Amino acid sequence: MRLFGYARVSTSQQSLDIQIRALKDAGVKANRIFTDKASGSSTDREGLDLLRMKVEEGDVILVKKLDRLGRDTADMIQLIKEFDAQGVAIRFMDDGISTDGEMGKMVVTILSAVAQAERQRILERTNEGRQEAKLKGIRFGRKRVVDRRKVLELYSEGMGATEISRQVSVARSTVYKILSEER
Repeated sequence: MRLFGYARVSTSQQSLDIQIRALKDAGVKANRIFTDKASGSSTDREGLDLLRMKVEEGDVILVKKLDRLGRDTADMIQLIKEFDAQGVAIRFMDDGISTDGEMGKMVVTILSAVAQAERQRILERTNEGRQEAKLKGIRFGRKRVVDRRKVLELYSEGMGATEISRQVSVARSTVYKILSEER
């Protein structure tokens, strides 16, 4: 039996360090830890694909948490079936569950369904909050850093968009956007 590890975060700004450290502490060799910095909503991930190719019958894959393997219940079930067909077990360290037996597979399926439902509720609450904030006049996105008055002033002096973009150090499309907003 060989131990493999899988760690995933959703964005490139997040760190895998905690998950990797936990996998190493559990006895997984560094060259057997596969990682992804991608959404768990799809199973098309480079690290996961490499892991699929490396494991063999009798191997065990350690994952820190259930939602690190995937978010979508159907995808999780498919992954579990795929690894099970290869004779590979998955153990979720923090959740204390494993796909070793039928009961473990059932528990993982139920928990992944709960995790997916929770993710959906979070998205709904986030969207409701955004809509409420917009109704209150709160603006989203980056703060404007372009000197709009300078753009308009240069344009009124007869300067073209290309030259204005060079002078103000913005894209020409930004100049056109400012001009169209003023009309």
